[in-house]
Amino acid sequence: MGAGRLYVAVAAGGFRRYATYRAATVAGVFTNTAFGLILVYTYTALWNERPHLGGYDLPQAITYVWIGQSLFKTLANGGGGVETELMERIRTGDVAVDLYRPADLQLWWLATDLGRSAFELLGRGVPPFVLGALLFDMALPTDATTWLAFLFSVFLAALVSFGLRYLVALTAFWLMDGSGTIQIAWLTGWFCSGMVLPLNVFPGTLGEVVRALPWSSLLQAPADVFLGQADALSTWAFQAMWAVVLLAAGRMVQAAATRRVVVQGG
Repeated sequence: MGAGRLYVAVAAGGFRRYATYRAATVAGVFTNTAFGLILVYTYTALWNERPHLGGYDLPQAITYVWIGQSLFKTLANGGGGVETELMERIRTGDVAVDLYRPADLQLWWLATDLGRSAFELLGRGVPPFVLGALLFDMALPTDATTWLAFLFSVFLAALVSFGLRYLVALTAFWLMDGSGTIQIAWLTGWFCSGMVLPLNVFPGTLGEVVRALPWSSLLQAPADVFLGQADALSTWAFQAMWAVVLLAAGRMVQAAATRRVVVQGG
């Protein structure tokens, strides 16, 4: 099997694996919908007081909420990606099996995570978004080009997300217990990706800083492409830059980790 076909098969396996958790998917759809409703009414009160806050009108702000709920699990912004499993394999020493596979460690886990992301987008992301569109006045694009540009931005966001979480997972080579690192990463991701409020709302220097960080690629960037608030090509370039930087950093940290500690545990 060629290298490309191998990783496609790994991604397909990741998709099928997460598709087996049907009860968890239904529960996740319910949770995302509930949080979406809470945020919609919170945003409605806020935007009624401050119309056009962050450059959005109310329908755009409501749309932003449902984009966030559809991408929350897709991009594992609050955990639930492959990083937890990888950290456990490092802690127990099972990562040695991964290192002996005739496949690149980083690409193997990236393919697995992309398969997971694809299922989460379809199984857990689309239903709350559709429900939101049925219940509220949303700013939906009328042309297919914008939808396709948004989906490609989501793909780039998935690469950035994996790059961040892979670096977090590799800290287990040194820390053994990565629970604290994961918690810090989750909190940072929530705040700096725009899950709490759109980053366009953040004032002054703080807003400029958070929009320049990689986490803005996870929600703010795709949302602005969808809402017509940003040029797709420049947004893709920004996301692709961070994806390359993070994946390259992950490869360097991986090389250092496997030279220093080949097997943990045992």
